[in-house]
Amino acid sequence: MTKYGSFPGARPRRLRTTPAMRRMVAEHRLHPADLILPAFVREGVAEPVPISAMPGVFQHTRDTLRKAAVEAVEAGVAGIMLFGVPEDDKKDALGTAGTDPDGILQCAIRDVRAEVGDDLVIMSDLCLDEYTDHGHCGVLDADGRVDNDATLERYAEMAQVQADAGVHVVGPSGMMDGQIGVVRDALDQTGHEDVSILAYTAKYTSAFYGPFREAVGSSLTGDRKTYQQDPANLRESLRELALDLEEGADMVMVKPALPYLDVLAKVADSVEVPVAAYQISGEYAMVEAAAEKGWIDRDKAILEMLTGIKRAGANMILTYWATEVARGL
Repeated sequence: MTKYGSFPGARPRRLRTTPAMRRMVAEHRLHPADLILPAFVREGVAEPVPISAMPGVFQHTRDTLRKAAVEAVEAGVAGIMLFGVPEDDKKDALGTAGTDPDGILQCAIRDVRAEVGDDLVIMSDLCLDEYTDHGHCGVLDADGRVDNDATLERYAEMAQVQADAGVHVVGPSGMMDGQIGVVRDALDQTGHEDVSILAYTAKYTSAFYGPFREAVGSSLTGDRKTYQQDPANLRESLRELALDLEEGADMVMVKPALPYLDVLAKVADSVEVPVAAYQISGEYAMVEAAAEKGWIDRDKAILEMLTGIKRAGANMILTYWATEVARGL
C-alpha cells in the first residue's frame, strides 16, 4: 500500500486499454508519404521477370514500370527509386550504358516522368555497378582496384544524363570520396540546379544485399569492402555525414535499415535535412521467407519493421512494400 491508494499508483496500461486509446496516444505513425518504392527496369524483356529471392518483386519492362508508377501515385507513395538493368552485352569496363542518353535507366526516367509528371518524386540510382562487366561501383585501375577520382568523372556524366532525362532526385550510391560535391557541381554547371541529391551517406557492406545482386543482374566478383562502410563503425558514418552535408547533400540516407537503427538514430539527431533509410532486399526476403513457412504474421511484421525504422528517425523509407503498405494505410 502507498499513500496514493492500492499499489501500483502509476498504471501505464491505462493508455493501452482499447484500439482507439492506443491510436490516440501513438507517438509515431506511418503515412504513405513516408514511403519510396525501389523499382528495377530491365532492358530487352517482353514480360516482367520475377526475382526468385524477392517474391512479389520483378524486373519490370518499360510498360509495367509505368503501370507500377501509376499505382504508387494512386496509393499515395511519395517517390520511386529507379534502377536500370542493361543487357549483358552492353556492360563494359567503364559502364558506358550508364551514361548513354538512350540507356535503359534514362529511358525509364523519361517514361515515368511522362506518365506521372510531378505527382511522384522520381529518383535514380547514380552508380556504375549495374553497367560494368566487373560489377564494381567504379572504374578500375591497372591493378584492379576501384579508382576513386576516375570514377567521380563518370558520376558527373551520369548526373547530367539522368537530369536531362527528367529525374527529380539523384542518389549517388557508390561511396566514393567526394562524390556529392562532384555531382552537385555537375548538376549546377549544366543548368540542373533544381535537381536534388539524396546522399547514400552511411552505406554499409552487408550480407543483406544478396537478393539485390540478382535484382540488378550484378556481375560482381569479390566484394566492396574498400569503399562501402565497415559494419563495426559508427563514428565513421558521422564523418561521412559531415562531408556529404558540406558538399551539398539535400537529403541523407542510412543503408541497410534494420541492422543499423542505432546509426540511423544518431544521424537523425545530428542533422536538419531529411533522413532516409533503405529497407533492403535481404530484410524483405527474410520476412517473406519466414511468412511463407508460417513462422510469422507477415503483415504485422512488415508494419512493425517500418514503424521501428520511422521511430529511429527516418523521414523517408525506401521499401519494396511501399505501394502495398500505402494502400493499407
